[in-house]
Amino acid sequence: MIYLDHAATTTMYPEAIHKMIPYFGRQFYNPSGGYQEGANNHKVIEQVRQSLAESIHAEPEEIYFTSGGTESDNWALVNAVRNYRKKGRHIITTQIEHHAIIHTCQFLESQGYQVTYLPVNRDGIVELNTLKSAIRPDTILISVMYANNEIGTIQPIQQIGAIAKEKGILFHTDAVQVFGHIPIDVEKQNIDLMSVSAHKFGGPKGTGFLYANKKVKITPLIFGGSQERRLRAGTENVPGIVGMGEAARLSERYRQKHYEKEKAMRDYLRDKILSEIQLVRLNGSSEERLPGNLNLSFRYVEGQSLIVMLEMRGIYVSGGSACTTSDQGPSHVLTALGLSEEMAGSAVRITIGYENTMDEMHYVFQCIRDCVAELRELSPEYKNLYAVR
Repeated sequence: MIYLDHAATTTMYPEAIHKMIPYFGRQFYNPSGGYQEGANNHKVIEQVRQSLAESIHAEPEEIYFTSGGTESDNWALVNAVRNYRKKGRHIITTQIEHHAIIHTCQFLESQGYQVTYLPVNRDGIVELNTLKSAIRPDTILISVMYANNEIGTIQPIQQIGAIAKEKGILFHTDAVQVFGHIPIDVEKQNIDLMSVSAHKFGGPKGTGFLYANKKVKITPLIFGGSQERRLRAGTENVPGIVGMGEAARLSERYRQKHYEKEKAMRDYLRDKILSEIQLVRLNGSSEERLPGNLNLSFRYVEGQSLIVMLEMRGIYVSGGSACTTSDQGPSHVLTALGLSEEMAGSAVRITIGYENTMDEMHYVFQCIRDCVAELRELSPEYKNLYAVR
């Protein structure tokens, strides 16, 4: 099996699993318990909080543990409208956000808030002038994802943060695809709120965190006990937090090595496909892109059929976000780039991890080439194209 869907989830670092195991067994204690073993577990999660804060140039009290990216996204947006509604009821986001943002914005619209969904250019990048022109006196929040989960495009986060800061507007970024893969400096990049999920960088599922600048007003999304400084109730997921901390440490340690390896494999596979297979479109920026991401549309090929054929050959890829695999219709991200429904439906997302090898990329190319040729032989439109020629 060749796994090429790392944007959906990553394999866990064995070291992170090893670190977690004691907290499922003999160190099972509730960190809020009024005895030494509980206090020891509380100390452990505070150590993880400290290390995560240091990795993004934040303070420990600015890190709030959550169940992952979706909860963090929801909390960031709902918190902003709760605490800043006296200033206004206008939010700016983009047309290519994760559904955790899009659907939250749609809910807020039903509550009387106004949302501007910014278009992106052909590469999937927000134009700064378009952003500036969308800002209104009543704008309270700008939410732009750091890098897109489908096409891997990286946004100009530092410039967006500077615009938001100049206008006195909160800036949130969904950094789920980025944390652990690209350096983040929340202070330098003027990020007020940021969402992270552990299973995207070698940690466990069901664990993540929200970064919130200490100057930002925060109210609870989940009510109950006194955990997370009374702002996120519920017994802490100690094994998950420990695993996330170890995965973050290892991701930072090996980040440059993994980046270079993934990029080399991606570039090899991209160049082979684009040079040797006709009628293929690279979706997203060729330069401002996550190192392991390839999103390609194969004209006259039904994307889901190609995905199934590759799985039969032991290759796991996807058509887009794992959160929307049951949705009908074309990807909202690809149509925002200007792709037709046909081209959006012919897209395949390949996301490479550090565990993959160059030999695997060679085999993957051969399989894609052969499967595309086989599927096009079944396409009347493709046959007619060459009959005319």
